[in-house]
Amino acid sequence: FLIDGRTGLAFHSPVTVGKPYFLKLVHKVSSKIHARSTGPYAIITQQPLRGRRNAGGQRLGEMEVWALQAYGASYTLQELLTIKSDDLLGRKETSLALMRGQLIPKPGIPETFRLLIRELQSLGLDIASYRETDNSGSSYAEIPIFPES
Repeated sequence: FLIDGRTGLAFHSPVTVGKPYFLKLVHKVSSKIHARSTGPYAIITQQPLRGRRNAGGQRLGEMEVWALQAYGASYTLQELLTIKSDDLLGRKETSLALMRGQLIPKPGIPETFRLLIRELQSLGLDIASYRETDNSGSSYAEIPIFPES
């Protein structure tokens, strides 16, 4: 039996004791490093493709979003989840504003939100979004989800 080092008493259950087996993993930075400035986007969601092979972007998962929220990085989150993801109009307007030396405009509606609206409309639900126009909360203005082009 194995003796407990704190109490000096023997353990009542059998304990497996032996040499642990270790395997050295070979990971090299040269095979892992990947960066993306611009690249291909998915047709339906308009989000950057995944994976190094597709010249895709790094995924920002749910827990990473929580971590950025905990740090109060709201502007960073807004940029990562809209302009650098699937906000088509915002992506175009931001790049034009940067080239012209202007202020960056506010992000628009992400394409995944429009995709969700289309799926709900295909189920027969009529969806519209509204924004408060004053502080009293009594007046609302409709936000066009699908702007006329």
